[in-house]
Amino acid sequence: MHIGIVSDTHGHLGNTREAVRELDRQNVDAVLHCGDIGSVDVIPFFDPWPTHFVFGNVDHNEAPLRESIESAGQTCHGRFGSLELEGRHIAFMHSDDASRFHDTVSGEQFDLVCYGHTHVAQQQMVGKTLVLNPGAIYRANPHSIAVVELSAMKVTLIELGK
Repeated sequence: MHIGIVSDTHGHLGNTREAVRELDRQNVDAVLHCGDIGSVDVIPFFDPWPTHFVFGNVDHNEAPLRESIESAGQTCHGRFGSLELEGRHIAFMHSDDASRFHDTVSGEQFDLVCYGHTHVAQQQMVGKTLVLNPGAIYRANPHSIAVVELSAMKVTLIELGK
């Protein structure tokens, strides 16, 4: 199973469209959005896949975002998401709550922790946990997303516009 990891769309439709095209090329099975969605107009772009959203620090319009996510048949996890896919325990958040982020990463409860907020793509192992930031779809240079192949826990970071 391949999952797409995105973050920080900030309501930018052009960059989101480009990211979604790349997710389609990568044949992902599901998508995690790590917050700063920015606009309800972003949500329909993710219709092709089961998509799980969390809110970020600029998602002040949580009620309409949640309503739009749920009416699209997608899943809204509020400020923190966790799920199990292919036997992997996955957490995702925006990471602007530094204490919660630290506790989640260091707690050794998850195989994969995905986050946004910093607009910088990076990955590292913390104990048995793969910690992944896909970068940002907006307000980053370069814009990027990530794809994780869950059985091997292999990450592919993808710069958009290349």
